[in-house]
This record gives sequence, structure tokens and C-alpha cells, in this order.
Amino acid sequence: MSTPETSRFVRVRVELVLEVDDHDAVTQAALRRISDDADMPAEERAHAQSAVTEDTAEALAYLVDPFDLVSEVPGVELQQASWSSEQVDYDPDSPEWDLAEDDVDDQEDGERAG
Repeated sequence: MSTPETSRFVRVRVELVLEVDDHDAVTQAALRRISDDADMPAEERAHAQSAVTEDTAEALAYLVDPFDLVSEVPGVELQQASWSSEQVDYDPDSPEWDLAEDDVDDQEDGERAG
């Protein structure tokens, strides 16, 4: 499958819905990560600390790192990543949240819901 027409680059899309049981624990973990980041400028650090204190979704964005998902995968190197988080109304019984429905259409594209 290594032909000139085959790209070496693969886009992996992941969507997660997390239930936060302890907002304070998430916020404290994010604040620790921010304070441990020696490369973060002071102005950015102050902004980040304020953001994670006010919004649990922001705190999660500081804690969830796409590099961590692929750092142990042999033969790949992360080239680019972007991610965001937001609070959502989640209803597991709603057809809107049925990942299996998308799985049927997306399997042709090599995507997987799980």
C-alpha cells in the first residue's frame, strides 16, 4: 500500500463526551499542570489559571492532550493537533448522540466509533 498516490498522513477524528463528577478535582489538576509548565509566560499563565478556574471545560482542555493518545504508537509522529472542549447537554438516548449510526456510513472512510 506504499504507492506514490498513498499519503503518509492520516487524519484521526476523536469525539469524547466526559462526565465530570468532581469539578474541583479537574480544576485543581489543570492548575497543577499550568503551574508545572516552566515554558509558559507569566501573562499567559495568569490567563490560563483564570480560565480553568471559571470553566471546567477549559480545565479539561488543559488536561487532555492529543500527543498523549499517540506518543506510544510505534511508527507515527504527531504532526498537528487541535482540540477544544465545551459543556454540552448530553442525553445518551437521543439520536443525536448515536455514534453507531455514523459508524455505518464512515466505515468506508476507515473511521471507527467506539
